[in-house]
Amino acid sequence: MTAKRDTSHQSDIAKLKTEADGSFKRAASVFRHFIEKGGKFEAERDRYHLYVSYSCPWATRTLIVRKLKGLEDIIPVTVVSPHMGKDGWPFASVDAYPGADVDPLYNASHVKDLYFKADPDYTGRFTVPVLWDKKNHTIVNNESSEIIRVFNTAFNDIIPADKAAIDIYPEAHRAEIDSINEWVYDTVNNGVYKSGFAQSQEAYEKAVVPLFNSLDRLEKILTGKDYLVGNTLTEADVRLFVTIIRFDPVYVGHFKCNIRTIRHGYPAIHSWMKKLYWNNDAFQSTTNFDHIKTHYYWSQILVNPSRVVAVGPIPNIEPL
Repeated sequence: MTAKRDTSHQSDIAKLKTEADGSFKRAASVFRHFIEKGGKFEAERDRYHLYVSYSCPWATRTLIVRKLKGLEDIIPVTVVSPHMGKDGWPFASVDAYPGADVDPLYNASHVKDLYFKADPDYTGRFTVPVLWDKKNHTIVNNESSEIIRVFNTAFNDIIPADKAAIDIYPEAHRAEIDSINEWVYDTVNNGVYKSGFAQSQEAYEKAVVPLFNSLDRLEKILTGKDYLVGNTLTEADVRLFVTIIRFDPVYVGHFKCNIRTIRHGYPAIHSWMKKLYWNNDAFQSTTNFDHIKTHYYWSQILVNPSRVVAVGPIPNIEPL
């Protein structure tokens, strides 16, 4: 029975395992279905539900694209507390943190309850985002890079034409977007985690040096530009933004990514980030600095055993 099984290695970040050399390797997502015509999961209004954390960069990708595509009335969202403890992500019913929600579907205590509802024998980690199907009571997908592509096209027939016309993965730029995504994921999005969770000096330096080499490369790409690819907003911008917006508030101090800050070391990246945040509500309204700081400093006791949450930088993001 699930209830008798010790699942703490799946939910408790204090039991996070690293490789023999002290390096951190991220496990692949397990639920990888798509929403498509004629498939098991078809596009319908209010059939799907999105579970996220404001603090999690992967989950926030999906919130940004949901807003960009005007899916707020089609896919409701539930936000967990940033206090990820031994049972993983909690809902407001067990941790009434400001901005967190009670699970409206099953009154679940934690995200892990949803995973076991979808698969009683599930053995992976209990991550967000979770795209949930209310009809079949199961998880459609828990891989953010795929969920944002689902949101980009799957609901185009049931949203207004102006929203359907928004395409963050345009055919003409796909090869370039895929190429940038690949090295940005490995060295930047995941590079901050590989730096922060490293359990040896060697593993840390093996991650932090490539991270800043990639930031140097991104600085060159973004010099004189508002977007990474083509002169248009694409998923490459969304995927990078969620890491960069957290960089100075969390990764510089908490994850020791402190060779340079974004605000003082990368003028082009800094300008790109500020324009997205201040000029596009999909980016600003889905960024919650309180949840971000609280989650990292409070939850990741391997890195910060005191759970003291850093106050700075002030301001969290500078004006345009």
